[in-house]
Amino acid sequence: MKKIILAAIVALLGIGSAQAQYNNWAVGFKLGEPTGLNIRKYFGDNNAIDVTVGTYGGVYGNVRDYRSGRYKNVGLSVQVRYLWHTSLFNSEALKGYYGFGGQLNSRRYYFVPSSAPSGGEVYDRSISLGGTGLAGLEYFMPSSRLSLFLEAGIYAEVLPAFLFLHPNMSAGVRLNL
Repeated sequence: MKKIILAAIVALLGIGSAQAQYNNWAVGFKLGEPTGLNIRKYFGDNNAIDVTVGTYGGVYGNVRDYRSGRYKNVGLSVQVRYLWHTSLFNSEALKGYYGFGGQLNSRRYYFVPSSAPSGGEVYDRSISLGGTGLAGLEYFMPSSRLSLFLEAGIYAEVLPAFLFLHPNMSAGVRLNL
């Protein structure tokens, strides 16, 4: 069993002469805001669709004022963005990218209704929808299928709290298939 696990790790690390290729898929993991599984589909030399499914609200504090109440937990997030990317410094190993898209979140929204006893809290499952914008850097490791990335952006909620802003920053690793 240990030999199978070791062989799988070696295969995932892409030891060999594989280079990152566009017009393909990449699967990875990002840690930050949001944290989760990341899937990217490249189109041509300059475009990609990027999807992240994971958690929202854990990095910048899971207790945050929101509307007339607050969030007090981490929720589920789905983020889809269209990206433009380009080589930096005449290097195929370092790419810069930026993009725009949408984000759907599900969290518990805690509020204190006027009819609740003093200090009593009631929560409701809150679904939010908004736009995202980001910019990032991705480094494709030589002689490997792995790439490392760092990105930062903003989430601007549209519903239910118009223009509630939340920073999106994450770093991660992708396996380029």
